[in-house]
Amino acid sequence: MPFITDRHKQTITINGTVYQPADSMTENGKPSRLQSLFREKYGTDSFHARLADFLTEWFNASDRLKVHTSGSTGKPKELWVEKERMMNSAMLTVSFLRLQPHDTALLCMPLQYIAGKMVVVRALVAGLNLIPVNPSGHPLKDLAKAPSFAALIPMQVFNSLAVREENELLQQTRHLIIGGGAIDRQMEETLRRFPNSVWSTYGMTETLSHIALRKLSGPEASGWYTPFKDVTVSLSDENTLIIRAPRVNEETLTTNDIAELNPKGQFRIIGRKDNTINTGGVKVQIEQIEEALHARLSLPFMITAVPDPKFGERIVMLTEGEPQMKEIEKAVSTLPPYWRPKQVFKTEKLPQTGTGKPDRAEARRLAEDIAARI
Repeated sequence: MPFITDRHKQTITINGTVYQPADSMTENGKPSRLQSLFREKYGTDSFHARLADFLTEWFNASDRLKVHTSGSTGKPKELWVEKERMMNSAMLTVSFLRLQPHDTALLCMPLQYIAGKMVVVRALVAGLNLIPVNPSGHPLKDLAKAPSFAALIPMQVFNSLAVREENELLQQTRHLIIGGGAIDRQMEETLRRFPNSVWSTYGMTETLSHIALRKLSGPEASGWYTPFKDVTVSLSDENTLIIRAPRVNEETLTTNDIAELNPKGQFRIIGRKDNTINTGGVKVQIEQIEEALHARLSLPFMITAVPDPKFGERIVMLTEGEPQMKEIEKAVSTLPPYWRPKQVFKTEKLPQTGTGKPDRAEARRLAEDIAARI
C-alpha cells in the first residue's frame, strides 16, 4: 500500500473527521486550532487535548521528538528520536498486518510513551481512522463497534475478557496486538480460540515500539517471535538478545532479555537478565517462577528477592492484599526447591509502571523495606 511519509502532506482522521497539518500548526506561541478545539470540547486535561498536543509536536519544524521509557526495571529515561524512524517503524507494522486506509485504529495508550505515540504515527502514514478513548482498564467499554486494529496491554485484555460485551468486541477486532507485559498461559489458551488475528509484540522504546510479533490465535499460534523484514537477531555471550534494526535505530542493541533462537531466525524470551535471582549459587529466573505459579494462584502476586546473609539472595513473594496462605503453600509446593519463595509479604497494591508493566525495581525496594521491619 502507498504510505505518506512527507509530514507536510499527512492528514489525521479522528473519529471520521479529517484534520490537515495546518490544524496542528502554532503561531506566535498560541495554541493550534486542534489544541483549542479539543481543549474546549473535551477539557484542558483530557486525553483528546494530549492527542492534539502530540500532533502539534509532530507537525512542528523539528525532525525529532522526546519519548520516555517505561521504567520497568529502573528509572525512566528521556530519549530524543527521529520522526523519520518512527514512520519506518509504523510502516513495518502496517505492512506486516496488512492494514488498509480507513481501517479504524483504537488509541487507548498513554501518549507520553512510545506505544501510544506509535498508534498515532501508524494512522498518519497509513491513513487510518483514529478512535481515541481515555486510557483505562476497560478501553472497549464505550465502543459500539469493534475497531479494525487495537494495541492493548495484557491487563486491558484480561479485564475485557471478563465482560461479555467487551469480550465480543475484542473477538471482532480484526488485528489485535498485545504488548507491555507477559501474557500468562490461561490468557494464551483463551486467545488461541479467537477468530481473528491476535499477536504478542516484542520491542522497546529504543526500537520505537515492536520489531517482532508472535501469533497467539488460531492453528499458527506459537511461542516464537518472527522479526520484521530487515530486522536480524542474535545472542550475546550471556545469551541475551542482540537486535539489528537499522530502519528504526542505527545502533546495534544488546538487550537484557535472555533468549533462545531457532533455525528459522525466530526467537523466544526466557526472562530478563536483571530478573535473575542468585540464591545459594543457583540462578533462578523470576518470570519462570511467576509463570509456573500463575496457573495455580488466583490472587495477584509478584516474585522478587531480598538480600540474605546465607544464600546471597532470598526469593520472596509480594501479594496484593491479605495472602491466602493455604492456597500459596499448595501452589509453592509444586515448584522445584530452589524456586520456592521463603517468605510472603503483603502490600496494598503491587507496583506497576505507567504502562502497566510490573515495576521490578520498586517491587524489590518494597520487599527489602518490609523485610527490614520484620
